[in-house]
Amino acid sequence: MKNTDKKIALFAGALSLPFLARDALRKNGWDVYVIGLKNFYDPKLNPDLVIRLGGGGTAARECKKRGIHKLVFVGALGHVNLYDIRPDFWSISVLLSVLKHQRGYDSMAVAFNKALEKRGYEIVAAQDLAPELVFDKPGIQTKIKPAKSDERDIERAIQVSQTIGREDIGASVVVDKQVVAVEAAEGTARMLERVVEMRKNRRKTGGVFAKMTKPGQDLRIDIPAIGIDTIKAVKAAKLHGIIVNAKTCFVIDKKAVLEAANKAKIFIKAI
Repeated sequence: MKNTDKKIALFAGALSLPFLARDALRKNGWDVYVIGLKNFYDPKLNPDLVIRLGGGGTAARECKKRGIHKLVFVGALGHVNLYDIRPDFWSISVLLSVLKHQRGYDSMAVAFNKALEKRGYEIVAAQDLAPELVFDKPGIQTKIKPAKSDERDIERAIQVSQTIGREDIGASVVVDKQVVAVEAAEGTARMLERVVEMRKNRRKTGGVFAKMTKPGQDLRIDIPAIGIDTIKAVKAAKLHGIIVNAKTCFVIDKKAVLEAANKAKIFIKAI
């Protein structure tokens, strides 16, 4: 008989992170029940169950039947089509609880987690159960090191990231002696696209990109992530490096990311 404490339901959004999280959890001894979110998950994931975003009641019944009380959420959601949500009664009750207690995006995540906990579920952070998904220790992660001239940009980027995060504006910033761009509603990828366009005719390189968690952010859901696409965008933007948090930033295919960063002569620093 399996230990129910090692049972977990993984709710999978888009991109490759659900694959990495599923495999890492199983490698670490977890019995993973994969629930794909319709219109977001990659069909190659071959989930055990598929639900629409508003189909929480179906997921709750299946988890109860299997003795699953721990839940983990990974993967991007992107733009949500409200028509596709069509919440069932169980999801409506959760939604009402969230709306009653939320203030802004991060508070909504906290309220969502509390609503599920009241219904007997424990929301856990994938990075806590599978630390190989993140940079486990602070410091320079690449062979490429920041130059002395980069240190001021690093300090400024960290400071600005914490400021905008505290105000729940965004989590990413680009600094090159001054603040070049701040993430807003468009998201990190679009922000970097703006920086690439802005600096496309620039010959000189310089500056850093910081993607960090917000002060007080609930780290069990929707933490930052970087991957190969991040390296490509930072290179195209003619920046010198990337700043992330140790332990709380997913690294999509860590080995490939580090190899790409070294090849592109981009440093990655975890703090």
